[in-house]
Amino acid sequence: MSLERDINHRGTDPEDAIDAEMTAIESSLDKLLTRDPAYWRTGQKKERLARLEKLQAKVAALKLRVLASAGDIAEETGAKDASAWMRAELLVDKSVARSQIKLAAGVARYDLVAAGLAEGVVSQDKTRVITKALDTIESNPVASAEDLVLAEKLLVDYATRLTANELRIVGKRILVEIDPVRFEDAEAKALLAEEERAHQKTALRVWDNHDGTVGFDGVLPVSVGMRFKRLVEAYAQPRKQQLVGKGVPLPPWERLMSQGFARLLETVDPAALPRHGGDATTINVVISLEELRKDLGIATLGYDETNGATISAAEARRMACNATIIPWVLGSDGEVLDAGRGSRFFQPIQRKAMRLQQECCQAEGCDMPPEWCDAHHLEPWAAGGKTNIKDGVLLCPHHHRLAHNPAYVHERLPDGTIRFTRRP
Repeated sequence: MSLERDINHRGTDPEDAIDAEMTAIESSLDKLLTRDPAYWRTGQKKERLARLEKLQAKVAALKLRVLASAGDIAEETGAKDASAWMRAELLVDKSVARSQIKLAAGVARYDLVAAGLAEGVVSQDKTRVITKALDTIESNPVASAEDLVLAEKLLVDYATRLTANELRIVGKRILVEIDPVRFEDAEAKALLAEEERAHQKTALRVWDNHDGTVGFDGVLPVSVGMRFKRLVEAYAQPRKQQLVGKGVPLPPWERLMSQGFARLLETVDPAALPRHGGDATTINVVISLEELRKDLGIATLGYDETNGATISAAEARRMACNATIIPWVLGSDGEVLDAGRGSRFFQPIQRKAMRLQQECCQAEGCDMPPEWCDAHHLEPWAAGGKTNIKDGVLLCPHHHRLAHNPAYVHERLPDGTIRFTRRP
């Protein structure tokens, strides 16, 4: 390349001007970062946040333009591709770098999207949504080139009025908006195919963290996943409402949801579960006679530690109030001393009777609604207690755990409430 091509008609190097402009941007940002927004008026904060949103989009536009033409970086450095160079030099995770390069290539193909990003009216998140929707349209055999052009125009317009998530929903149906006659049937077929793929992707992993917790993650079809979400939220909301009513600071919503999920699992009626391994689904707890006699005993949830988990005897006793538990008591040589009877839920009619008698959690000072309480055996079931109304009491999950916690003692007061006291 000749020197003349690198010098403009004024005899200056364009690279010098670009460096000067970037230096000016960096200098301006450094000055802005010395300002304390705490002293800005509310109106100023709103206006400046809006301007920063546009600036962020413009910076993203510039970066994506550079990435779209960054193939020579890999050639010069010997890296496999530009993403490998970004990983080595900029410490950007390769998956993130590849995603950015893919987006840069997509933006380069759609002029209106690129212009919207450069003008700051389309954010990078919305740009990603639009390019993905347009790529899907381009691969649609029913859609024409004119459909693609019109879809791009409509989506860029929608981007000025919708969030990225709302835009994603619109993007899936944009062809129907363009031509309902041609695309409604195609959309229905595409939706059926998507649902079939979703069922094929269904997965669940569960593992023991070996710290008293179990981790899990998974993928569910939308129809099932949304039902799951609503069920968990239904169990999480009462706890939230109770805390709000008392003016207590709320824990993170994720924790409330996890507590709701735990309640959902604990209240599943074992009689409604499928048969498993030739027997109704039950929980087996193996415990030695020595551990059984301890307040702080240890039990195995399952038949052995290899295929089960270690829990406290107190937790096993708590579970016995709400699940079908078969306790296996072993002697010192591992012989079975006793194969206990399976504990059962309080029957629905018993729960109704307790609901009439007990208007809330029976722990002293607690007002958790009875619908969200456990039915607890005052005389421990594991010690021969019976599942009857006389020996049953409603306790919220927190106080139910305390009832089985060896660090606490509890007594029934004359008015029927339960008082908990920490052992000295």
